[in-house]
Amino acid sequence: MTLHIDLQAIVANWTALAAKAPGARPGAVVKADAYGLGAARVAPALYEAGARDFFVALASEGRALRPHLPDDARINVLSGHMEGADLAGLVPVLNSPEQFFRDRAMRPGKPFAIQLDTGMNRLGMEPGEWSAIRAEVLAARPDFIMSHLACADEPGHPANAAQLAAFRAMTDDCGVPRSLSATGGILLGPDYHFDLIRPGIGLYGALPFADAQSVLRLSLPVIQTRTVQPGEFVGYSATWTADAPRRIATVAAGYADGILRSISSKGASLYAAGTACPIVGRVSMDLITADVTGLADVPGELDLICPEQPVDRLADHAGTIGYEILTSLGPRYDRIYR
Repeated sequence: MTLHIDLQAIVANWTALAAKAPGARPGAVVKADAYGLGAARVAPALYEAGARDFFVALASEGRALRPHLPDDARINVLSGHMEGADLAGLVPVLNSPEQFFRDRAMRPGKPFAIQLDTGMNRLGMEPGEWSAIRAEVLAARPDFIMSHLACADEPGHPANAAQLAAFRAMTDDCGVPRSLSATGGILLGPDYHFDLIRPGIGLYGALPFADAQSVLRLSLPVIQTRTVQPGEFVGYSATWTADAPRRIATVAAGYADGILRSISSKGASLYAAGTACPIVGRVSMDLITADVTGLADVPGELDLICPEQPVDRLADHAGTIGYEILTSLGPRYDRIYR
């Protein structure tokens, strides 16, 4: 089982998104192990391209990444200063007054940033909380102030303009760098760019960045092929039955590897040099079965993610989003970088 990961395509996507916000400093979101692709390899490639601001979800992710980046790379922890967290060499993005006072008491003079809630109601200080401690926070000189858009993937959604207005109202005249946009926000245009952008999913070749280069191929080894006769079934619960003699290939991978069971017999395929081989029967823990009757020769590997079936198309078959497909990719894959 092999994930082929194109680091230069990731860098090209970062460069393309940065070019859409020429007045802003381009960071890079590498949380969840760079969306499943390997932060220890992805982040240094982006650093070499010029990225200096990296974002992870947890302090533990930041500690794992820290040895792979030079000292001038800033690793920002989006969950902030959690009780007991080891933040050595990291920058917590503080989400509440409680976190702010904890951080200043335990890390006086150390760098920090602030997240504000502009309407998503998930993380960040609400307007009243921010107003009460704003002067004290600004006196401590945060690295930046950020918020996060709830509906940036839908350009016409009224929440975007409402959150932009709220962010401006809470941060105008702060004299501190500001950050509002991840990938979707970057694509909304200059009003949303401010001083620092945080591209994430777009780096990894998925929507909403429709112009992104493809960055990965997932190849699965064929264990066995067999002929299934009319009336015979394949897989658990006998959900698929052959209506004619069919050649079935069984490949090594399954939901233990993050291949969602919901793609079972839903139109997804494995691919052999561009030829679709429909997935039949249920995805099981370690195995997937596909109809390879149309192939003259069955290769040693079949592709699940490839140009013919990119991440977001596979997500459509699974009834989910590309984010879940990527971040579900498990540890059993060999990851090969180029």
